[in-house]
Amino acid sequence: MFRLICGRLLGAIPTLMAIVLLGFVLMRLAPGGPFDAERALPPEVEAQLRAQYDLDAPLHEQLARYLADLARFDLGPSFKYKDFTVAELIRDGAGVSAALGGAALVLAAALGLTLGCAAALKRGSRFDAAVMTLAVSGQVIPTFVMGPILALVFGLWLRWLPLAGWGGGRPAFLILPVITLALPYVAAIARLMRASLIETMNESYIRTARAKGASPVRILLRHALPPALLPVVSYLGPAAAGLLTGSVVVETIFGLPGIGRYFVQGAINRDYTLVLGVVMLYGGLIVVFNLATDLIYGWLDPRVRRS
Repeated sequence: MFRLICGRLLGAIPTLMAIVLLGFVLMRLAPGGPFDAERALPPEVEAQLRAQYDLDAPLHEQLARYLADLARFDLGPSFKYKDFTVAELIRDGAGVSAALGGAALVLAAALGLTLGCAAALKRGSRFDAAVMTLAVSGQVIPTFVMGPILALVFGLWLRWLPLAGWGGGRPAFLILPVITLALPYVAAIARLMRASLIETMNESYIRTARAKGASPVRILLRHALPPALLPVVSYLGPAAAGLLTGSVVVETIFGLPGIGRYFVQGAINRDYTLVLGVVMLYGGLIVVFNLATDLIYGWLDPRVRRS
């Protein structure tokens, strides 16, 4: 197990380096710059600012300096939020994004697994058809459509929930964004769980367990459910990283001060270090959750553990 963890972490280093290199180059190839504004700065002022942030150096020297800072876990200063470093901005927004994403992840996993299992066990029934119809609708309707609809119905018309804002983390302010963020994942998990459980229930060892007189509950929980969860676990790895780093669209619709807001503003303002910092955070979480996926694989399926 220790060798597996070390191997995965060492193998992630080239991946993260490629992410940094690609993001670094693409940000600088994008039109505009971090000091562009509606009113152009005097040339001497802009030159001084570029020199202050080492943007007047050749591209390879800028990359070398950034990698050296990154090796010391220094994400650098923000070009637009001049009183803050990138690490401070990410830390400020991480709590909001983590609360939003964590709640959405728990809701998506619980509801998606429950609906998927129930649909698989009642295959061909009206309940199965209704669940799959809702699942397809949940994946087809984008969050930038579902979010305003929920806000319109429950915020403006019924006045049950607040429309936007953080409200100090009070639960009422999280309900609409959490549901909006979780719905596509609920749909995807329900479809994956249904298909995987139907396939697993037709395996020969399930028929053997039935022939030996095992109860349906024991067959489901002990023999069918663990291997049927493997495709869902694979999906949840990158999905969890995306949820925990915050959804750009959902945070923008509901006015939440999370990482997604900083990412959008950084991309608009060409804040190179801020965008790269968020990209690095997302890449690191992908690596961590994929490693967790491999470990959960071994726990769920003895065949994977032995290999």
